[in-house]
Amino acid sequence: MINLAKRVFLQTLNDKRSLAMILFAPLLILTFIYLLLGNNDYVPTVGIDKGALPAPIVAQLDKQKLNVVELSTDEAANAKQYLKDHRDVDVVFGISQASGASMTLYEPSSKGTKAMNEIQQAIAASNPSAKVNIAFVFGQEGQSTFDSLGYVFLSLFSFFLVFIISGMSLVRERSGGTLERLLMTPVKRGEVILGYTLGYGVFAIIQAILIVLYTVFVLGLSSEGFIGWILLTMVLLAVTAVSFGAMISVFASSELQVVQLIPLTIVPQVFFSGLVPLDTIPYHLGNLCYVMPIYYGAAAIKGVMIYGNGFTHIWPYLLGLVGYSLILYALNTQALKKFRKL
Repeated sequence: MINLAKRVFLQTLNDKRSLAMILFAPLLILTFIYLLLGNNDYVPTVGIDKGALPAPIVAQLDKQKLNVVELSTDEAANAKQYLKDHRDVDVVFGISQASGASMTLYEPSSKGTKAMNEIQQAIAASNPSAKVNIAFVFGQEGQSTFDSLGYVFLSLFSFFLVFIISGMSLVRERSGGTLERLLMTPVKRGEVILGYTLGYGVFAIIQAILIVLYTVFVLGLSSEGFIGWILLTMVLLAVTAVSFGAMISVFASSELQVVQLIPLTIVPQVFFSGLVPLDTIPYHLGNLCYVMPIYYGAAAIKGVMIYGNGFTHIWPYLLGLVGYSLILYALNTQALKKFRKL
């Protein structure tokens, strides 16, 4: 028993990937969670028409952790349109004799929640019994987490499952000698990568259709825009996942090592898929989203499902997925030189 334990210990000690997954991956993930979900110094912005608000409330708002932007009477009256045109404002707050106090937010989010809490504290300081009506440009109060974050799950499943299957399959073919025998033929490296991508791309299309139809028509996830754009985005995201899996498989000699690389390659992307607003992440780490393919897919799907956007709004994200796929294709083609030089 002691000898067996010693052998397992030494094998693990010599496996750098296992050591990284056991010792360092949890630290990396916990650091991301701390930065994303812990206290941040984000100060929400509220737009108000000072002339239409009682002076005591204006004074209390100035004392809160808020950036106060003064609006004209017309801008405050058309709060929803103002928020569409000024995405840097989190809440428009106003008081009228007809409807009382009201807050209008762009969409349900942690930024909006923080702004609402600060405003409610200001109101409570002058009138504790006051009631506030809440409205959203997109979404509604009290909607389920699945309704508000469904687009995140669509992008994650589309990417993660295809990545796992493609990455493990390519490692299996390499370890079984299939890839080496294929590279002994006149087939070019680029054709090998393209063949694998097209082969798994068929299943990616089927998967995208099944996931979208099931979530929309069976689970009741609503979409403000055309479902076809969601399907297109998920297909591009899945194709990118195939290329990403092929790239990761180059650095893995077994299926277990593909799994070991997940905490370093997939888990960080989850945090930049839309779970939290990127501009609330400290140290400008939100800009890391631009090097993560899941971000482009999630942003495009959110634009269609939540905002009702069409191709004219989501094409930059689709172009990002296409560009990512082309870059990975080129890298994978070069990586095959490890097994054959043409």
